[in-house]
Amino acid sequence: MFFFNLTYEKPLEDIERLLPEHIRFLDHWYAQGKFLCSGRKVPRTGGVILCNCESLEEAERIRDQDPFYREAAARYEIIEFLPTKMSEGFQALLEGRHGA
Repeated sequence: MFFFNLTYEKPLEDIERLLPEHIRFLDHWYAQGKFLCSGRKVPRTGGVILCNCESLEEAERIRDQDPFYREAAARYEIIEFLPTKMSEGFQALLEGRHGA
């Protein structure tokens, strides 16, 4: 499991310009079952993504496709962690038992 911590490196005008492509990037990886949740930081200085990847290499390949990363609009910090305690609903999500 990986936590992507994005910090904007460019003005919000540049972020807004890239936002439609970034949303398509998010939608693609949600459809693949890799992204579990994502959102903006408050205040709006970046964002976070919870990513269910098997390896750091896979996480980096996904990151590399984000227009925010490609255009150097956001710096990515990738943090790997092993969930050891979680709610039943989250466990079902990880196991692919949606609606369980």
